Amino acid sequence: MNAPQILGILNITEDSFSDGRKFLAGDAALAHGHELLAGGADIIDIGPSASNPDAIPVSPAEEIKRLALVMPDLIKAGGKISVDSFQSETQVWALKNGAAYINDIHGFADASIYPALAASEARLIAMHAIQSQGVATREKGDPATIWDKILRFFEVRLKALEAAGIARERMILDPGMGLFLGAGREVSLKVLREIGRLKTSFGLPVLVSVSRKSFLRVIAGGRTPDEAGAVTLAAELFAAAQGVDYIRTHDVRALKDALAVLGSLGSE
Repeated sequence: MNAPQILGILNITEDSFSDGRKFLAGDAALAHGHELLAGGADIIDIGPSASNPDAIPVSPAEEIKRLALVMPDLIKAGGKISVDSFQSETQVWALKNGAAYINDIHGFADASIYPALAASEARLIAMHAIQSQGVATREKGDPATIWDKILRFFEVRLKALEAAGIARERMILDPGMGLFLGAGREVSLKVLREIGRLKTSFGLPVLVSVSRKSFLRVIAGGRTPDEAGAVTLAAELFAAAQGVDYIRTHDVRALKDALAVLGSLGSE
């Protein structure tokens, strides 16, 4: 098994479901970013606003202000930065300021940004979501139809991005998890069980982000986000065994250590 690259989650937000406000201050955010790097993160995925159903809207100007507090220092320290935002103004700023990845929960729906994306060298993490705009909702998910929706979404979006001059090999595909697939655990479990379909269908790298998600916590009897380490790691190791290329996680060190053990067990 080839170990996936690890994206360490750095939420600079007031209301992220897992760690809202913990790293809103610049010094706390920067310290946590360095902690993620020290723990073995290959990439730091910085979220300047939350995307859960209860999230407060954040303007692009505020997102940029939050990013500017930490990005230069982490890049100077050798970190590869991913910016997690679906707002085009923020994405353009990130491209101009050294982001190696742009992570968009709507898979780059705004065609007006395509020239800027085409002119850059950043990798693009295109995520599928059942919501066509804005943050996640509590819309019910349907396991029977979810794969048809995911595959059709990427067929259309990849065609549009390639037509705009954005090289296919720059794309990373994320099927979405949790409320981005819909409320109810079965829809996310179905996609995770069959995650290999995404690479088989498109021949592109796949990213999975299940860290502390509610669909996992409910399986263990309703764990809180702070109690979700075990369920998260179990799902992440399953995804790694299915051949995913990137895993986005809160606990970088735990995943790094677990992958190291699996790698040792699999070697002669």
